Amino acid sequence: MVQSAGGEPDDGTAEVLDRPLPDGVRRRVVRLVSDAFGGLTLAELPAQLRQYARFTPTRRAKFAGNAMAAALESEALFRQRIGERLRESQAELAGALDAGAPPPAADPLDVAAAAYVLRPAGWVKLVTAAGEEAQRADAERADDETRAELERLREELAAARGQTRAETERLRAELEAARREAESLHRKLRGALSDVKRGEAALRKAAARTEAVRAESQAQVSAAESETRRLKARLGETEAALEASRKAAREGRSVEDMRVRLLLDTVLDAAQGLRRELALPPVSVRPAETVDAVEPGRMSPKDIAARALSESDPAVIDQLLALPQAHLVVDGYNVTKTGYPTMPLEKQRLRLLGSLSQLALQSGAEVTCVFDGAELAAPVLLAPPRGVRVLFSKPGVTADELIRQLVRAEPPGRPVVVVSTDREVADGIAKAGARPVASAVLLKRLSRG
Repeated sequence: MVQSAGGEPDDGTAEVLDRPLPDGVRRRVVRLVSDAFGGLTLAELPAQLRQYARFTPTRRAKFAGNAMAAALESEALFRQRIGERLRESQAELAGALDAGAPPPAADPLDVAAAAYVLRPAGWVKLVTAAGEEAQRADAERADDETRAELERLREELAAARGQTRAETERLRAELEAARREAESLHRKLRGALSDVKRGEAALRKAAARTEAVRAESQAQVSAAESETRRLKARLGETEAALEASRKAAREGRSVEDMRVRLLLDTVLDAAQGLRRELALPPVSVRPAETVDAVEPGRMSPKDIAARALSESDPAVIDQLLALPQAHLVVDGYNVTKTGYPTMPLEKQRLRLLGSLSQLALQSGAEVTCVFDGAELAAPVLLAPPRGVRVLFSKPGVTADELIRQLVRAEPPGRPVVVVSTDREVADGIAKAGARPVASAVLLKRLSRG
């Protein structure tokens, strides 16, 4: 063993690192301690490491690395025991370190880790040199990786440039095609505008001709009315002459009677010619038909009002479902909690759906029953009865909103009947064109079977 100048054995324990243990050396030291850890008894372990005694070497190195490094530095006896296990497993390396001649072919990190545990003379230099060597190796490896990454990035840049050029050419071609298409569309648009202008001019001409024809027709009607008034005046004169001729006949004035008859024949012939010229149809309406009254066999407004059903009459359901292509939408829980609220929800659903199935079979109408599914913990396992569509609302959506969506989905004009006592729902679907019906009315209708 090497002696110090004062005659004391120089075992390297007086040497101290003046810098932190290099990371590579520290990882090798932790691995050496972890591998030798299993060969020690629980009593031989420091108190802070006993909780890791049953760990595998890998888990021990992962979770107890800092604790083992601290114990190795502060516990000389623990370090000595680890060193003994190291001498047993790597006797050649330990002997070379004791002789002060580390094997040249050995990994510098392994040599530094063994020197840190065994603490031979000059171990600080070995650890420092190993750390510097590891840093140089890391730097060289990082440099190689950087160069490789730089080369890869250059290749990717070249490929990206090529793709960019190809994409630019493609975009230019597409732009040119779009420009040509735009020009074609502009030409078509100008032609369409010209056609529209010509159509507008033709329309103005047709309107002018129509206005001229209308004015001419009005003039003809005015002339016909004037002629009618003139003929009526002549007819009056004729009637007066006829009356005078009757008086003359009574008085035996035969010459005057002949003149009057001649004048009458002339007026009658003129009236018949005027009827033919104006194409006047014979009178088809009689004055008695203009008087407002109720004829036998016809219903009066009071009779029609008396036949309307009350809103609370369950027969109104059958009347609504008899409409062509009627769709009945039922607010499920609103109806069940109105009719049988004390029953469990599952039995409420089954009872309502069974009754609705019979109603669908009897009426032939489309029936949809909506339940609120926002508070369900899991999907309901339910076999819908025949003729009834069963829907549950999604989380965050109420049954009322689902009903409004169903009503809005229907085409305008289709009869849609919504059963719910919710006033807001009734008002909303009524604005959308559906017919609201109270839940109590449906319950009365279902109770009839």
